[in-house]
Formats: sequence, structure tokens, C-alpha cells
Amino acid sequence: MIQGLYETHIQVSNLEKAVQFYTEVLGLELAHYDDNRPIAFLWIGENKKAMLGLWEQQENLQKRHFAFSCSKDFILNSANKFLEDNGLKAYNFLKNGDNKPMVFAWMPALALYFDDPDGNQLEFIHILEGTSQPALGVISYADWLQRKDDSKV
Repeated sequence: MIQGLYETHIQVSNLEKAVQFYTEVLGLELAHYDDNRPIAFLWIGENKKAMLGLWEQQENLQKRHFAFSCSKDFILNSANKFLEDNGLKAYNFLKNGDNKPMVFAWMPALALYFDDPDGNQLEFIHILEGTSQPALGVISYADWLQRKDDSKV
């Protein structure tokens, strides 16, 4: 019945600036801009398989979280520089001052976080190969590789 998540919506304080951030910085494609509501819809990825709605909200802005699927290589080797080059700060799930991606062992998935200009928490995520290991919790990628290799012995 359900085949995936098609769209999600977030509130932004300035629609024009948010559209600029999501299109020019993150590379999403503008699908529709409606000044009357005010709202903008952006395509995520190719083939119109996912969409993000940006709703302008002047007061009582409610921050949200969502994740973008990315390649493992991008998260490990390019994400921090990409974010830094665009004036954004990467952080890990623990928010302990480290900007290295971490692994949610229960999935398993590699993830790195950053905030949009309105403070919405965004995430780059990649589902890793391997067996779910919930008991490990959230660990560094290096620890994940070590544990993954140890489990083959």
C-alpha cells in the first residue's frame, strides 16, 4: 500500500530567502511558488518522487527535522567542506562539538546534521550495508567499521 514518503512541509521566516537557500545552496528544484498563501514547493531528487513544502510563518515558527538521502562518499568525504563553503556548520547526532558523521547502528545508517537559516534541523543520511546492531546505539563510523569487521570473525 504505502510505497514511500512523498512530501514534507516546514515553516520558514522568509519564503524568498528560504527558496534561495534550498535551491542555490542545496540544489533542490523549484516546482511552484505561490505568493498568495505564501508557500513554495521544491522537488527533491529526480523524477518528481519527493517534494518539500516551505510555508512562510512570521511568528511562532516551529522548527522541524528531516533527512536527505546522500551517498556514503559524499557524507564521509565532501559534506563538511560543502557545508563550510556555504556558511553552515556540521554537527553529529550527539551535538558534542564534533562534526564527524555517526552511525545509527540499529538501521544501520551514516548521518551528519546541519541547520537551515531558520534553525530547522537537516540531515544527510545514507543507509549502510550490514546487519542491524541496536545494542551499539549511535557510534562513530570508525567504531562501526571495527564492529562490523569483528562480527565477521
